[in-house]
Amino acid sequence: MNVGILYSRIRKDEKLLLNELRERDHEITKIDVRKQQFNVHEPPAVFEDVDIVLDRCLATSRSLYVTRFCEAYGLPVVNGPETAETCADKVKNSLALASAGVPTPDTDVAFTTEAALESIERFGYPCVLKPVMGSWGRLMAKIETRSAAEAILEHKETLGHYEHKVFYIQEFVAKPDRDIRVLAADGEPIAAMARSSEHWLTNAAKGAETQPFEPDERALDLVERASDAVGGGLLGIDLMETEDGYTVHEVNHTVEFKALNEVVDRDVPAAVVDWLEGQVPVEVTP
Repeated sequence: MNVGILYSRIRKDEKLLLNELRERDHEITKIDVRKQQFNVHEPPAVFEDVDIVLDRCLATSRSLYVTRFCEAYGLPVVNGPETAETCADKVKNSLALASAGVPTPDTDVAFTTEAALESIERFGYPCVLKPVMGSWGRLMAKIETRSAAEAILEHKETLGHYEHKVFYIQEFVAKPDRDIRVLAADGEPIAAMARSSEHWLTNAAKGAETQPFEPDERALDLVERASDAVGGGLLGIDLMETEDGYTVHEVNHTVEFKALNEVVDRDVPAAVVDWLEGQVPVEVTP
């Protein structure tokens, strides 16, 4: 198959996938989205002969638009634009999980500092304020006091971009000093790890320690249901352990897996390519 890789920067994750694809003698078309023009009628010539497109764009804005163009051109794309749009926006992410009955942290969205403060007071301290778009744990705040809440809300209100004026407020989940990342393909786990840190944020990008994790039946069920809720595909599903089991706080659509690959016994890029090979439509000869 000929795999089109959408990218703006080749990271270690992409290198792992490229190496695996080359070892299997698949053709690769690297598509630097910064150098292309996407016409509403005709696809760029670079897409000619591509069988499937894999979105590895670093910037969410590029990911959302280019996957939409790929769909319009009739090209299979992983992940599709609907899944990307749902996962990229924390509000849509939370709504999809809640609508599907997947346990997820209690969340309010407010549009003024006054309304946001009311939500924060209702949740009590600590609670969490997150940007509606973003990754790697950036611009997230654990709010411990009303004075801290007032200061952070004022800063966000004056930052300028309209997204900062959408206040996404979430209960603080009293979890162990770790969370769980499961890499799944259409709800089927490929591998999982626990990310541990003394800091309340346990992202690997922020230096959390990682170790293999074996999901139990309850976790496996939630992974499948969370995947279905956002439209399926190749996803990073984040869970937190609670007294009642687990809660799913986020599903990621352009998931990084280099840290996961370093701690589990399974060959993660090989498993991803195994799944990817099954996504290419098979032509039926009459």
